[in-house]
Amino acid sequence: MWYKKHLLVYKRKAHGLKRRQLGGGRITNPNWLELFPDRIKSILLRLPRELLGKLEEVRIREGRPLEVNESGGHRFVTEEGQPTLDGDKAYRPSRDDSRRFLDLISNHSLYTLEEELRKGFITVPGGHRIGLAGRTVLSGGKVEHIRDISGFNIRIAREVRGAANAILPFLYDERERRMKHALILSPPQHGKTTLLRDLARQISSGGMEAPIAKPAGMKVCIIDERSEIAGSVHGVPSFDVGPRTDVMDACPKAEGMMMMIRSMSPDVLIVDEIGREEDAEAVTEALHAGISVIASAHGSAPEELQNRPAMKRLMDNRMFEVYVLLHRMRGKTAFRIMDRQMRLLQLQAKGEANHA
Repeated sequence: MWYKKHLLVYKRKAHGLKRRQLGGGRITNPNWLELFPDRIKSILLRLPRELLGKLEEVRIREGRPLEVNESGGHRFVTEEGQPTLDGDKAYRPSRDDSRRFLDLISNHSLYTLEEELRKGFITVPGGHRIGLAGRTVLSGGKVEHIRDISGFNIRIAREVRGAANAILPFLYDERERRMKHALILSPPQHGKTTLLRDLARQISSGGMEAPIAKPAGMKVCIIDERSEIAGSVHGVPSFDVGPRTDVMDACPKAEGMMMMIRSMSPDVLIVDEIGREEDAEAVTEALHAGISVIASAHGSAPEELQNRPAMKRLMDNRMFEVYVLLHRMRGKTAFRIMDRQMRLLQLQAKGEANHA
């Protein structure tokens, strides 16, 4: 009896800790808190459960207030795990905290992350992206790597099933039974990656949840240069991106698109944040091969793309049939949908909160 009683108490405590770590939100990798050194992890675990479940970013700045962000708003965090707007009351991560954190996210081998340090961010298993700030080292006028890293922005990747429901009817051509060529446009952290993830899942599964005729599942290929869409771990997606989806992980977008076209015969190519000349060439090649392309790019309006030569050429040639413009405010995502002539097809004032 004594043994059973204490075993039951232990199981209840363990279950409660697991629920608290998950925070009630859908995070495919529930161990994201293990990224942090013990002191910061214990502070975050003391946050109110509702807030912990909605976290989108955790910002560590050495010697300055610990910050968390959710739904477009920010809070500092005290050592007791209480959210506050008063930075003077917040916990201030030490140099030891920064070093321990860097050691954990680099798996105790910083030199293996030379390429990531050059780009200014690291993507860890589960699709969580960590931005870095510090002192750059230049070589030939270009950034060679970052040293004296003292600032981190941890973006927590989440899965929002159904995020694409309202948009899918405008992307599917029922007459030709194919997906239209589409470009999703928004500023950073307004929901592009979350939308792409759910589009891949629904297009691949054939069980589209939008109010349209249910087509058969299509072959989808994701070019996931920063490992954010699928959140692959050792090449296996940690997010549900659908049963007929293949992922080219950690591969430059243009090269990955051409590889998939040649080897995987996709019906749909999905790629995040295009913008370079080689990206535009690969998109054009895919479209000419009869493959539907759903891509995203940074920007708040199509007119902004005219200032980027590669994107301007795609627009001038009317390569994309549909433009989806996302805008997020106070945790809600509004969207506009336009055709290739920039005529408004749909305007939604607000939607469910999405996380990039």
